[in-house]
Amino acid sequence: MEKQFNTAGPNQPDIHYTLTPSDRINWPELSSLIDARKFFILHAPRQTGKTSLLLHLMHTLNAEGKYRALYVNIEAAQAARNDVAEAMRCIVQMMASCAGLYWRDEAARKVAQDMLSQPGHGDWVRRILQVWSETSPRPLIIFLDEVDSLVGDSLISLLRQIRAGYAQRPEAFPHSMVLCGIRDVRDYRIRRSDGEIITGGSAFNIKSESIRLGDFTQADVTALLQQHTTATGQIFEPAALQEIWLDTQGQPWLVNALAYQACFRDSTLRERSQTVTVEHMRQAKEALILRRDTHLDQLIERLKEDRVRRVIEPMLQSEELSPDVPDDDRQYCIDLGLIARRDRQLQIANRIYREVLPRELTSILQDSLQGLAEQPWFVTEDRRIDMDKLLAAFQQFFRENSESWLQRYSYHEAGPQLLLQAFLQRIVNGGGRIAREYGLGRGRTDLLLQWPLTPQGFTGPLQQVVLELKIQHKGKAATLTVGLAQTARYADQCGADTAHLLIFDRDPAVLWDAKIYREAHQQGGRQISVWGM
Repeated sequence: MEKQFNTAGPNQPDIHYTLTPSDRINWPELSSLIDARKFFILHAPRQTGKTSLLLHLMHTLNAEGKYRALYVNIEAAQAARNDVAEAMRCIVQMMASCAGLYWRDEAARKVAQDMLSQPGHGDWVRRILQVWSETSPRPLIIFLDEVDSLVGDSLISLLRQIRAGYAQRPEAFPHSMVLCGIRDVRDYRIRRSDGEIITGGSAFNIKSESIRLGDFTQADVTALLQQHTTATGQIFEPAALQEIWLDTQGQPWLVNALAYQACFRDSTLRERSQTVTVEHMRQAKEALILRRDTHLDQLIERLKEDRVRRVIEPMLQSEELSPDVPDDDRQYCIDLGLIARRDRQLQIANRIYREVLPRELTSILQDSLQGLAEQPWFVTEDRRIDMDKLLAAFQQFFRENSESWLQRYSYHEAGPQLLLQAFLQRIVNGGGRIAREYGLGRGRTDLLLQWPLTPQGFTGPLQQVVLELKIQHKGKAATLTVGLAQTARYADQCGADTAHLLIFDRDPAVLWDAKIYREAHQQGGRQISVWGM
């Protein structure tokens, strides 16, 4: 059977291309924590390989014979919510099941099951860990996965039971425990059934370290794809390898999903003699975004959280982050995998997320523009987009609709940029592409619109249009001076045919007749159309 790129659940090396999980962490550091009887946190965004790593560590430790390790996924207990008895019952049942599955230890499994017939459900987990530790032939190591899926009193009870047993290790409690989830324990905001909010740090103050499982390195990405080449003979051209890296920045699920889309869902590439090109990868990226797999849906769901909005909204505006935004909010977004700190700057984590965020935040508006987009009014006889006609139409649309639409956005501060991107996305869907550049402190949002001019699509000649979006802060003249230089520079960098600067004046005291204008300017030998909004 031909191996595949895995996009669902833990890797199974006999059927999936797989990087050795322990190579992705600092194993000497982690093993020294275990040897030192530490309880610590391992966290990473969803679908980055946490479960694969924990299972690998369990099997490795058990094979070495020094410790007795057990992996337990407790996500099923989430359904109990604040019902502590039901949550603890579910956790102990999962522990019993895993003891039977991974240890093949019927006695340990039965002890756990029998515990459920005893009173005192708020102490079941601590007691079963004590019994197992006292009877284990080797020091016990427990990996608890999906801990932060629990909520309310159930999560508090679990953390406090572990804390209560900590002092009895290793004779009467696990030698070491690893709690795994999406977030660090400090980011747990636990609302009890009585309304009181408790932070994870206060409920679990015995954590010695917090380790974040990182993304693939560029070398990792190349090594994973090389496994496919070695197995099938199918080659990725060097530019395609670079494209995958730039699109994903090594996010493991994205790397696997892109490669799977290209190599297994693209009918032309199922013929393994065909080389995987940059254009193949760009088509795979678009298909992935349009399909909205679970990974991307979970990403979008996070945007509804206020602490995420406070960080992401300034990025979409390309404005500075407010000094009022807590550092915990920034770290939370990093831990979720939404953003990354590179070159001492906060950025959207990768190009795919950078594409997904504005699309999804404006999906309702895009649907409402469907009729407009289906009209051929914006395409000329020589197959070009008439940008003057298109932007004049957007000017009128913005004048008539911006106030009502901006009131609907939770991301209303980034509304002008999002409205323009929604308008353009609806126009180019299925025909062209938009590349986006934005981020904290840039003071502008850069868009590159690419439109195929022949039936050959993106492998043939393209119309390339640069649009730069700026919010007017210091008056028209100052905004224009800076904006023209930035637009010309970006247009030269992209080799664009035409360039447009859009300036949004958000002063409610200024009348629309003064805000709406169109001017032609020269900058460095390039003509730039300026559109006031």
